[in-house]
Amino acid sequence: MTNLRNALFVFATSIAALGPIGAAAQQPVQVIISGGFSGPYERLVRAFEQASGVKVVTGSGASQGSGPQTIAAQLQRGVPADVVILSREGLQNLIAAGRIARGSDVDLARTPLGVAVRAGAAKPAVATVDEFKALMLRAHGVAVPSSTSGIFLAKDVFPRLGLADKVPLQATPRGAEAAALVAEGKAEIAVMPVSEIVHAPGVELAGVIAPEIQLNQVFAAAQTSTSTQPEAARKLIAFLASPEAAADIANGGMEPLGRRP
Repeated sequence: MTNLRNALFVFATSIAALGPIGAAAQQPVQVIISGGFSGPYERLVRAFEQASGVKVVTGSGASQGSGPQTIAAQLQRGVPADVVILSREGLQNLIAAGRIARGSDVDLARTPLGVAVRAGAAKPAVATVDEFKALMLRAHGVAVPSSTSGIFLAKDVFPRLGLADKVPLQATPRGAEAAALVAEGKAEIAVMPVSEIVHAPGVELAGVIAPEIQLNQVFAAAQTSTSTQPEAARKLIAFLASPEAAADIANGGMEPLGRRP
């Protein structure tokens, strides 16, 4: 309990150092987040609320892809958001579309792609390109998110390895759904960010894929151009990028970055 009190004191001091939050911030801060950073975020946002007194309301969406639940699609149809947290690739699209307040984006963390298997199942070798290719060819169902990592695999890795149209892909809107297919035995493996594997129920990390075919995915936060709570939004982003957040980020299978791009 003492450690928790000390941590919250540091959080509160860090937030206070960023300056006062205006009266308008009595309204909740609206966040839309993709799956890659959600593990650390779930722990950190509670600490932020306790230390700052600011309520945070969180929705979810895919970093990239098609369909109504991508973050871009939600913003386009007017879903309220003060802060978005998603892959750097998806964020760059939002910046280009004018959805992000200029200069507000911060890289929070980085995570590699790994292979998930059902909890208790044998863990296949995946550390080399040949091992990964052999696994893709023999697997009975390969689940991937249809967002940034799935796009990279389908459009870059599989064609490079001569696997286009040879892998029994099961694309899902989000990484959580890909992991669920493996947990339920509906797919043999999933290839997705390690940060999503380590906190998904019913699956385990078999290993990280080879550097030659790796996507070390950066997840970033930014204030939207339509934010109605800009002061509180900036404080939340600064907190997520602070040194005090680094331990929770590392425990979530990610490398803390906390820097401007």
